[in-house]
Amino acid sequence: MENTISIASSAMLVELSISGWTARKLDKKVSAEVDVSKGTQTQAGNYNKYLLAGTGFLDTITKYASNARAWHASQTMPWSDNGLRLLPVSNFMAYKGQLATLENNYMALVGKFYIAYPDLVSAAAFQLGDLFNRDEYPSVEKITSKFKFEYNFMPVPTAGDFRIDINEEAKNDIISSCSNVYEARLNNAMRDAWARLHDCLTRMSERLTVDLVNNEDGSCDHKGRVFRNSLVENAVELTELLKHFNLTNDESLEDARRMLATRINGIDADALRDNFTLREQVKKDVDSILNKFNF
Repeated sequence: MENTISIASSAMLVELSISGWTARKLDKKVSAEVDVSKGTQTQAGNYNKYLLAGTGFLDTITKYASNARAWHASQTMPWSDNGLRLLPVSNFMAYKGQLATLENNYMALVGKFYIAYPDLVSAAAFQLGDLFNRDEYPSVEKITSKFKFEYNFMPVPTAGDFRIDINEEAKNDIISSCSNVYEARLNNAMRDAWARLHDCLTRMSERLTVDLVNNEDGSCDHKGRVFRNSLVENAVELTELLKHFNLTNDESLEDARRMLATRINGIDADALRDNFTLREQVKKDVDSILNKFNF
């Protein structure tokens, strides 16, 4: 139970839910027409039409929501299967600030969509032709209930805080079971931290490899593999995140994090592209981290 109590004071649970309108509608008539035209003996499929065909307005909102969820996952650790994530208290203020920005931006996009909606429906009449049915388009008022950006923060429960009126033996069994569950979830969260570091190091090692290319005249040239600036940027971001994610004060994880942070300190992607000697040295050091720790 000691780990659970420690986590309860150093982390919290956060739940993020972002929803929107898909503008998809099952067209039963067309679905039946397809079955007839293909000579099927039973209903073989469904035709779902996109009510706002010809515009990418909703796609922009959907993509923004997807990116917001991805950012949320990157800043938190796994906890349960029902959407709850573990957020270290030390990362709360930065997380909450960015979350508020994401919410404002998302709702701003939604607000623009509400304004454009009547014109989008009119345009859809031209785009969809005979598939257009004005009755399938809800009012703006009804659509507003489809778009939500909601989040909740809650404490990590402790196994010992179990207040029900049952006999002591049964109560102790439940507390023991809860402790085991929390311990397993904490271990899973820490495995996630190790996995992120391993993925980062593996990616860097692979991308920083310098290949030897044989020329037609028998000579050899060095050729560096292509990588984006994010290769280094993501590594820097991860070394900062792992300061918060090391909830169990794992000395090995901190050592590995510090080694990577030291190695990439002051190095940018352009330097690694232009200097093969530097690139090979960084790869060598990255490989040494991979070989030193039991990932």
